[in-house]
This record gives sequence, structure tokens and C-alpha cells, in this order.
Amino acid sequence: MLIFALESILLGVGLAMDAFSVSVANGLQDPRMRRKRAWIIAGAFAFFQFLMPVIGWFCVHTIAEHFALFRRAVPWIAFVLLGVLGTKMILEGSGDGAPGAEAVRLTAGELLAQGIATSIDALSVGFTIASYRAAEALAASFLIGLTTFVICLAGIRVGKVFGMRLAGRATVFGGIILIAIGCKILFGGGF
Repeated sequence: MLIFALESILLGVGLAMDAFSVSVANGLQDPRMRRKRAWIIAGAFAFFQFLMPVIGWFCVHTIAEHFALFRRAVPWIAFVLLGVLGTKMILEGSGDGAPGAEAVRLTAGELLAQGIATSIDALSVGFTIASYRAAEALAASFLIGLTTFVICLAGIRVGKVFGMRLAGRATVFGGIILIAIGCKILFGGGF
């Protein structure tokens, strides 16, 4: 049981790196973010990191042949979502950019897109846990989600600290991070 938990947590750490980077970008974008909002953002990333392996596991056990066609499009979907969000952040940050300018709030739609884009590679984890029984797959996915939550809270904190120091340039830097993650997923074999 301890080995199972450790393996799941380590898998969660690996999967959470993109979500960590985006969390840093979100902290950069809103350095005065309140704790409740940080928990909501980290919770959204954790939810998708939990959900995607479950969906992948389910697909392996039901519609694996149809899922293989979709799998080739996954890097492109993540690339487009993160590219659009990153470009939007760069444009917003390039406008005024004055220190003390109002922080740009992340919308629910943007958070949804970030959550999907950064966790879409976790669908493939469903293949690696295909031999698990349903309860084991849920437990592993839960640990992955919990690990992501903790890592994303740390990422937001890091972003907030640097966001206060970078002032107007923080949003541009956060947008560049999102675009770089999208490129990594597309060209670097993000999963």
C-alpha cells in the first residue's frame, strides 16, 4: 500500500509540472490574489489532474479504439489553448504595464481552459493504470489530484512573490510561460 501511494504521488509530481508553471503564471498575473482564489485555482488544476486519469482508465476499459484517434490531437489542443491564453496575457500586459496597475483577474473560462490544457496529458495515465481495479484507479487519481493541489498552491505563491517585484512585466512573463508550455507539449512530446 505504501509503494502504491508513493508511486501515485510521484506520478502526480510529474504530471503537475505544467500546472505548477501555469500556477506561477497566474500568481505573476495577480500578485495580490487572495488565499480563497488561490485555493480555487489550485483546486481546479487538481480536479482535472484527478479526472483525466479516470477518463483515460475508463476509455481503456470501454472505447480504447476510438480514443486512439483522439490521442493524436491532444498535443495540438493543449498547444492552441495555452497559446491563445498566453497571447491574451501578453497583449494585456503590454498595454499599460505601469507599476501598480490593476491585476488582471483570471476568468472562469480561462481557468477551465488552463485546467484542461495542463492536464490533458494525464489522459494517457489511464493507460498506465489500466491494470488497476476501479477503486485502485480512483485512489491513484485522487493522490495525483492532491499532489497537484499542493504543488499548484506553491506555484501560485512563487508567482505572487515575483509578481510583486516584476510589477507590469509579470503578465507578459506569465503569457510567455503559457506559450512555452504549449510548445513543449506540442514539440517536446509533453506526454
